[in-house]
Amino acid sequence: MALEALTRHLSYGRLAVASCALAVVCSTAAIAAQHYRSRHAAPRHEHSRALPYPNLELPLQVGGSQYQPLAFANVPGWSDDDQLAAYKAFRTSCKPIAAQHGQAEAKALGGSLRDPCRIAKGLEISDRARAKDFFEQNFVPLRISRLGEDAGFVTGYYEPVLDGSRTRTDVYNVPVYRRPSNLFVRGKTQASVGLPNSGPVYRKIGRRKLVPYYDRAQIEDGAIAGRGLELAWLKSQTDLLFAQIQGSARIKFDDGTTLRINYDAHNGYPYTAVGRILIDRGIIPKDQMSMQKIREWMEHNPDGANELRRQNRAYVFFREVPLSDKDEAVGAQGVPLTAGRSIAVDKALHVYGTPFFITGELPIESELSRTPFHRLMIAQDTGSAIVGPARADLYFGAGADAGKVSGRLRHNMQFVMLVPKGLDPVARGRKLPVPDERPSAKIAKLFPQTDPDKDKPAAKSADLPTATVARSTAKDSAKDPARETAGNAAKGHPAAKDAAPAAPAATTPVAQAAPVAEPVPLPAARPDIPQVQEKRRYRRTRHHRYR
Repeated sequence: MALEALTRHLSYGRLAVASCALAVVCSTAAIAAQHYRSRHAAPRHEHSRALPYPNLELPLQVGGSQYQPLAFANVPGWSDDDQLAAYKAFRTSCKPIAAQHGQAEAKALGGSLRDPCRIAKGLEISDRARAKDFFEQNFVPLRISRLGEDAGFVTGYYEPVLDGSRTRTDVYNVPVYRRPSNLFVRGKTQASVGLPNSGPVYRKIGRRKLVPYYDRAQIEDGAIAGRGLELAWLKSQTDLLFAQIQGSARIKFDDGTTLRINYDAHNGYPYTAVGRILIDRGIIPKDQMSMQKIREWMEHNPDGANELRRQNRAYVFFREVPLSDKDEAVGAQGVPLTAGRSIAVDKALHVYGTPFFITGELPIESELSRTPFHRLMIAQDTGSAIVGPARADLYFGAGADAGKVSGRLRHNMQFVMLVPKGLDPVARGRKLPVPDERPSAKIAKLFPQTDPDKDKPAAKSADLPTATVARSTAKDSAKDPARETAGNAAKGHPAAKDAAPAAPAATTPVAQAAPVAEPVPLPAARPDIPQVQEKRRYRRTRHHRYR
């Protein structure tokens, strides 16, 4: 019996020890969890409160721009254009827009073009009037420009047609490179097509080390030569430079075949306009600047052309595209461009497929002509030099004639952006809350909101020092010529000698005005005292281990 009682007593003791240990573990876990929540919880603001109105959609916001809503009837030249050609280009842009899935781009228009594209897909429009009605029923016109400016700016571009060879010869000795395998852009792989035309670009050394890629001078001196990157060979570096500026080219070979190349990557350096350098050096006047003038100067000054070309450290790599001679060049949106209807825009601000109606006068027929230009254009391309909300590069097609027209364009034009009706800023603005009404004139007069430091009641002149009275008299003399003359005479001012004698000062007391309420001073600014979150103190508890 004694042995059995002893065994039962030991069992109860072990059970008590286990229970105490379990309680200690649970309390420790609870304290640790509470400590974690206190450290990682979001800061609480004592004065935070919910807004008195729901989170409403703001009007359209395009960075660095100003815009004015219009009616189509007030858009100059809108009725004179052929919107059918623009409609066909717009439907071409709708194919990649409809294929987009997931979250829309973080730009002003975002994914709003999907609705007009969905409507256009179900329409078969073959006449100008119906195309015009389509844009008027699904879009809202906004005149847009850079903030503080009243107009936009346009240039032109084209697709050069160049003579070349598939192999190096004595005549064709300038290589056209494809993208090198050691060119690295963060977030992109070698399988990516059409890398960004801006931003840092690196060269891999080994497995991990990254350094800036070679610039134009290093590449022209042979930094990547002999690696099998040559797509074709051209006659001169000038031909290659203009192909890189335009972003695409057609290279014709002696056997009658044609190689179509398009932009694929760049070396990471910002583009420097060689025409701007020639203007700054006084070589070509600004009003005579064109691509033809640049080409002529380079051909007559080969040594100067070599130095000028290397001032632009940017270098473009190409890829071969499977296009026939009848096909137009492919823009950055991935669709064929339309001559006279496609434009390149700032892709950081605008969405591909956005319609722009551009109006003004351009030297299309000749260098001195002022041809009226009012066309609905579709944003389908971009360029590193195209920056701003009202900045466009007009595409004119391929060949020498298109190059002559595009090379003459450097003009200010009016931009009207067509926005889908779902983003109508006027309709959105009506839903936004307005500030409280101003107080009535009577209330404002009785309780003027003034600064107490600026509008203190003036002291009597008898109590003021002499200098203060003199300053006060000088201030009032500007309003009273007679008083000014008297003051000058008292000081012995030369101008007072020829002046008429001042009128004697009036001694009759002036009737006092009716008492007016004292100005109500503005409340003092509330001091911005940063809230310091006190660390919570925890009481240390000793946990005894039972043996």
